Amino acid sequence: MSRQTTSVGSSCLDLWREKNDRLVRQAKVAQNSGLTLRRQQLAQDALEGLRGLLHSLQGLPAAVPVLPLELTVICNFIILRASLAQGFTEDQAQDIQRGLERVLETQEQRGPRLEQGLRELWDSALRASCLLPELLSALHRLAGLQAALWLSADRLGDLALLLETLNDSQSGASEDLLLLLKTWSPPAEELDAPLTLQDAQGLKDVLLTAFAYRREDAAEHYLDLLALLLDSSEPRFSPPPSPPGPCMPEVFLEAAVALIQAGRAQDALTLCEELLSRTSSLLPKMSRLWENARKGTKELPYCPLWVSATHLLQGQAWVQLGAQKVAISEFSRCLELLFRTTPEEKEQGAASNGEQGCKSDVALQQLRAAALISRGLEWVASGQDTKALQDFLLGVQMCPGNRDTYFHLHQTLKRLDRRDEATALWWRLEAQTKGPQEDATWSLPLYLESYLSWIRPSDRDAFLEEFRTSLPKSCDL
Repeated sequence: MSRQTTSVGSSCLDLWREKNDRLVRQAKVAQNSGLTLRRQQLAQDALEGLRGLLHSLQGLPAAVPVLPLELTVICNFIILRASLAQGFTEDQAQDIQRGLERVLETQEQRGPRLEQGLRELWDSALRASCLLPELLSALHRLAGLQAALWLSADRLGDLALLLETLNDSQSGASEDLLLLLKTWSPPAEELDAPLTLQDAQGLKDVLLTAFAYRREDAAEHYLDLLALLLDSSEPRFSPPPSPPGPCMPEVFLEAAVALIQAGRAQDALTLCEELLSRTSSLLPKMSRLWENARKGTKELPYCPLWVSATHLLQGQAWVQLGAQKVAISEFSRCLELLFRTTPEEKEQGAASNGEQGCKSDVALQQLRAAALISRGLEWVASGQDTKALQDFLLGVQMCPGNRDTYFHLHQTLKRLDRRDEATALWWRLEAQTKGPQEDATWSLPLYLESYLSWIRPSDRDAFLEEFRTSLPKSCDL
């Protein structure tokens, strides 16, 4: 049915939109409710309300003015249902298909399209959106859910083709799904758009996290994570499976890093709080955890690192929010835990799991360095160079292979006009640059690599070169 022959009263459209917005707010209240039974009831009521609203909208002929709202209601309905069920179902694919068919109906392509699969429907609908730009944001949102559903069903070929279509690309890069996901750039949401439980950019973030989790060969758990992440007004996660194992905490830490990097510090804090609630109960058992590490247990020894890293990321999130005192407290808490959880590296029996233990020790060293540098930088920002000097000195002692600690210490000594000490440290830096960096052969967790890259001074080489040229003018050593 053409858009010219269909008109919808603006009063009805306003009422439908008002109902959608009210139900979305109710669902978000449910997310923030601490009472499980109340949360379930509020969410279930919101789900039934969305179901009824969708039934009303789809009981009328498809009309372009209403379709953005209708597609938004479909998305909200699928997201809330997947969140409550902690997974996707086949009839959710049917909901998506029905939405696409409604788009095509407005282009005089009516009737059931049973001969077409979802992939073909997507091609047709996205072509139609070129003529109907007002549908583009809603279609990209629906495409994000389609991508999540295909990812959960392991239909990677269909997912790649959909992403290529969304990217308006026929580059032949379909083998690199991660690149296609990163390249996808959903259109910005209209300021007056109907409320959604998750916008297209948020769905993209969910897919990137879930795909990274999938690549960690933890397929039995990443589907749950995918569904739970969709409910993202306040990120929530299910308890880790028993026995505790779940590269899962590292995936959460990677997600927190991504949120901070995207400027979503508050979301990162919420995620970190949830992770702490799941892992902090193991802290009193840390001595036993390290004992298990020496006996060869692979997963448990990382718990102290996870908890400490969570406080580190919380500190960085507070830095982004401008809460300097809280940030310093979080960095201090991270360091306190790290110094409490030092394994007895020399104890007999550690060789039974030598490589695993070495990797754990390297991560521990670099995490200490990251926390000391981070706290030191906050002291510098507040004009307390003497306190910063103490942290950078400790960083050099605790992690001699981390060149960034030397650089920050060197800068601080120079600011404090302790020229001779700065010069002596410069010679140590020079010696380090001529040899391989200590522990360079050991790979670090991705979240820690990302964090270290943030606090790595971009002007390090230029600063050292400037200091090098000033050496002849200095006093004799």
